[in-house]
Amino acid sequence: MSSDNDYEYELDPEPNPDGTSESLIEVDDLSVVFQKQTILQDINVSVLRGQTIAVIGESGCGKTVFMKTLVGLIQPTQGSISFDGRRFDEMSMTELTQTRKRFGFVFQNAALFDSMSIFENVAFPLRQNEVVAETEVRDRVMQHLMEVGLPSEVARKYPAELSGGMRKRVGLARALILEPELVVYDEPTTGLDPIMSDVINELILETRRRYPVTSIVVTHDMHTARKVSDRVLMFYPRRRLGPHESQVLFDGSPSDLEHADDRRVRQFVRGEAGERLKEMSLQSEG
Repeated sequence: MSSDNDYEYELDPEPNPDGTSESLIEVDDLSVVFQKQTILQDINVSVLRGQTIAVIGESGCGKTVFMKTLVGLIQPTQGSISFDGRRFDEMSMTELTQTRKRFGFVFQNAALFDSMSIFENVAFPLRQNEVVAETEVRDRVMQHLMEVGLPSEVARKYPAELSGGMRKRVGLARALILEPELVVYDEPTTGLDPIMSDVINELILETRRRYPVTSIVVTHDMHTARKVSDRVLMFYPRRRLGPHESQVLFDGSPSDLEHADDRRVRQFVRGEAGERLKEMSLQSEG
């Protein structure tokens, strides 16, 4: 494990005493095809409870499609996804809606409502789902803003008045307000300076320490992948693979990335163009 992850821990391989499955998400033979273009093919992944998994790979490799399919926003062309032992395709719409309440999303651009105050943005999931009485909403919102390092006066402001890093933190507070079992981060550090990027990384780690969550972090940022994750999945574009190659080029610990057997993994991690530059030259000539 990378030395800059101060919160490394080992998952207990024994069955949980309450009888729940150690695996929270099961992906079996997953394929997704859009307009005859195969984006994902034959993906098999098991996500254990409490894990933080970084999903990396170059643009166009299917990371975002995988993330959306993982939480039931995209229907697989083939295969299945199970959450807590239940397959999405066997759930009714009511059951699927209830299951999604167990997810928290931190969007790349924060996806805040511009016309709402920060307080109203963070309170929105509570009010939408009528989880707590209105008298409790204020306490919950202010607590979560505090946990992401935002002062109380921010609650009265509007998204346009905040910096990019502050908006990201508001997005995290909103994602956690329902105390989800699964938190999905979509490029959480994109567009931020190195210092603010590391603030977000620390908040991801702190979230894992404070709450019993499982996390999926989709990122291009190798510092983020190394620092916050227990496990890294690296996807590769299906169109550039051989007929029998797995689309998941790497599945292992962050500390093993630099020494991966696959040359393409090592080149991506080190930011080296490698064979990709030759491929692009051949494409332009063609």
